[in-house]
Amino acid sequence: MEYRVAIIGLGYVGLPLAVAAAEKYKVVGYDINAKRIEELNSGFDRTNEVESTDLTSNSNLVFTCGSQDLASSNFYIVTVPTPIDKNNNPDLSLLKNASKLIGKYLKEGDTVVYESTVFPGCTEDECVPVLEQISGLKFNVNFYCGYSPERINPGDKNRGVKDILKVTSGSTSKIADVVDKFYSSIITAGTHKASSIKVAEAAKVIENAQRDINIAFVNELALIFKKLDINTNEVLEAAGTKWNFLPFRPGLVGGHCIGVDPYYLTHKAESVGYLPEVILAGRRINDNMGKHVAQEVIKLMAIKGLEIVKSKVLILGLTFKENCPDIRNTKVIDIAKELEQYNIEVSVHDPLANNEEVKNEYGYDLVNTISSDYSAYILAVAHDAFRELNWSSLNENSVIFDVKGILPTNFSDGCL
Repeated sequence: MEYRVAIIGLGYVGLPLAVAAAEKYKVVGYDINAKRIEELNSGFDRTNEVESTDLTSNSNLVFTCGSQDLASSNFYIVTVPTPIDKNNNPDLSLLKNASKLIGKYLKEGDTVVYESTVFPGCTEDECVPVLEQISGLKFNVNFYCGYSPERINPGDKNRGVKDILKVTSGSTSKIADVVDKFYSSIITAGTHKASSIKVAEAAKVIENAQRDINIAFVNELALIFKKLDINTNEVLEAAGTKWNFLPFRPGLVGGHCIGVDPYYLTHKAESVGYLPEVILAGRRINDNMGKHVAQEVIKLMAIKGLEIVKSKVLILGLTFKENCPDIRNTKVIDIAKELEQYNIEVSVHDPLANNEEVKNEYGYDLVNTISSDYSAYILAVAHDAFRELNWSSLNENSVIFDVKGILPTNFSDGCL
């Protein structure tokens, strides 16, 4: 088969995949964001995942926001976000819009592969009907589908898309081979061909649910050990001397994967009459950690005799993880909102976040400098730049709370 590839969605997942696929195939990278396309065509990737030369030096790769450029493709890959709504229910609007778009150009024999995180059954129950309706073609007769869950780790410079083993699947055994052949040709780490699309969908959603539960466990330990006046990190270091102890650390659980994916699984479980207990308990713990951090900072301020009302607090870091500019679903914002409930003036500094995006999404203007006139400093994200900061230059009467536990104990007044 001659793969003529179209990738729908050029974010943290789609762009690296497009660049990798273009090393062997003709690739059209499509995104509805015209500004994003303009930046990519000029060699700039605001996600910092792809180098400029990789964007401009390959004649196989075309970036476009014109849907007509998809018409000649025969192998479509959907990499759009799948967020949750305010009630923690799956929001499939972007996924369905991408399916409608592809449906306009779907031809006899074409294959559509979904990489976006979904619940088991979503590809065939939610996406396929849209493709059929728009295209007028019949599933597994005129066109086919596959599912290959994304495993991108934003900000990880050691493990790129080609270095992470890929799970693949197809709607028929023949198409499963077609999908697997494509990915195995560009993924040097290899592939694992699942027995069905549903198995591949379930594998993806439990990867992050498992991490979420493990982090919730150590977050709960941190809450317990705080009451027992025990340093959680010291406990974890001691326990970590056993060969099979899992090295999870307490912290905020945000982003578009770990903090979201478990709700896709619980949504599907509840739809078939099962109420998940462990998964939802873990979500409750993790979703409350931002509020807990804020309250701990306020306690420390009170112990030091600092004014609470009208005080100024600086949060260092807003992105959902270290050394990454992605602000989607960051739980740092929960700290800020809780502090504001006490009439505290909150400022945020993050050298990696885009100020325009932060302003549009959360309503904050990032401050560019770290001055010494704050009553408290909250190290919320472990950017390398913050590790190198001269913490001793800050106001010695202020509170320093280290959410990530990366500072020497003599610099920190508290941590999780």
